[in-house]
This record gives sequence, C-alpha cells and structure tokens, in this order.
Amino acid sequence: MQKDIMSALSEFVKRRRKQAGLTQVEFAERSGVALTVIRKIEQGKTNLNLDKVNLVLRMFGHELAPVNSRELKVEEGNEKG
Repeated sequence: MQKDIMSALSEFVKRRRKQAGLTQVEFAERSGVALTVIRKIEQGKTNLNLDKVNLVLRMFGHELAPVNSRELKVEEGNEKG
C-alpha cells in the first residue's frame, strides 16, 4: 500500500511540475527543498521526510498529514450507524 501512495504522489508532483513549466531544479528552488528531494519524490522513493514533502505539496495547495494507528481506530461510541 505504501508503494501505491508513493506512486500516486510521484505522478502528481511530476505532472503538476511539468504543467507549471518548471524543471526539477527550478521547482526545488521555488519550493525551498534540495534537488534530491524532488528527485526522490518523482522516483517514488519511500524514505522521505514528511516536512520536505509538505513543502513541495504546498506549492500546489496540498499537504499530507501523518497518520498513526490510533487515528485510524474508530472509538467505541463514536461510530455512526
């Protein structure tokens, strides 16, 4: 599943960067991250810093939030049904 998420992220960033007419170097400079961060994202690498990813995504008005197992559990009594 993580691979699917990274693949979707990779394609999104690459497509939006190209639509903006920016090279990887230009995009890195504008988003405030190193060129290696852009390359790792576009290659679908999984060892990325969430803060750096969010700097990139903010260029397009998006952000990823960290998710842990407690956030995914539905607490008893909070279920709607």
